Amino acid sequence: MDDFKRRTTVHDVAREAGVSLATVDRVLNGRPGVRAETAEKVAEAIRVLDFQRDISASLLARARDLSVTFLLPDGRNEFMQSLAEAIERRTRALKGERVSITTRLVHAFDPAALSAAINALQPKACDCAIVVASEDPEVRHAIDQATRRGIAVVTLVSDLPNSLRRAFVGIDNVAAGRTAASLMGRFCASGRIGLIAGSLSLADHHERREGFEAVIRAEFPNHELIGPLEGLDDDKRTEAAATELLTRHGPIAGIYNLGAGNAGLLAALATTGKAGAVRVIAHELTEPTREGLRSGAIDVVLDQNPDGEIAAALAMARAVALGQDADRHAEPIEIGLFLRDNLR
Repeated sequence: MDDFKRRTTVHDVAREAGVSLATVDRVLNGRPGVRAETAEKVAEAIRVLDFQRDISASLLARARDLSVTFLLPDGRNEFMQSLAEAIERRTRALKGERVSITTRLVHAFDPAALSAAINALQPKACDCAIVVASEDPEVRHAIDQATRRGIAVVTLVSDLPNSLRRAFVGIDNVAAGRTAASLMGRFCASGRIGLIAGSLSLADHHERREGFEAVIRAEFPNHELIGPLEGLDDDKRTEAAATELLTRHGPIAGIYNLGAGNAGLLAALATTGKAGAVRVIAHELTEPTREGLRSGAIDVVLDQNPDGEIAAALAMARAVALGQDADRHAEPIEIGLFLRDNLR
């Protein structure tokens, strides 16, 4: 007996919702002329039938460019700024290759704003959304709904694996945390290690903490972990968190910053006179972390190569939107380790 399950079609959706094919087409493409209650019936039919649009056929039928939208957090996060710059460079490099790329900045650490931005995407203008996702039910729901509308969603940097996103592009964040712990444990014979996170609502920061704590507790039992304190990837907030670690918790042997805000971390080290006396591991090779490496205030930077990450994200966007190797898993982005000695 053939166990092949027939793919759900727009005809099935129309039949389930009790509407015409034209109405389903209007809803899928975000066109006007459909009453709210009718659109809700179509949306419910899509959910019940787990309908996913054949994007490759849609593109072929409309004979248009592949449209990709990046949704990145705004603010002064140096790494996110470097991703935006990498997108601009890649956009210029892809000129003439029938790929239209848009970048939209969304208020950082605001699930409602990110959900609204995802919900505003329509299949007629976006074939794939590449999203830096936060761990939030509202965001997960928005990603699921976008997928059902026919928009392929790829998560970037921070994953949301329990959603209907098609793929994740980024480093193995648990491995990054474990790497940081292995280094920190060797740098410091014993003592208190302070942790600073941007936000534990981000899966990448949560996973880095998980990996770091697992190695410290298993292999370096003479170390006491303090925190994490949240700096929201902001320089001032990170400076305040680092200052608290350095002044209110007794002698601190090392600090691991899981997120951004490293200019604030460096300011706290300088103000408290601890620069060079405390072992520091940070993420992403930016101007502040480069300066920290040069001065000796930062010992190691774990970097995930923004240009390579954006190139991988766009390759995955093309694959999932056009049905090419749609079920493949992206290989994790290689983690680079930078010390003062190998800094270019």
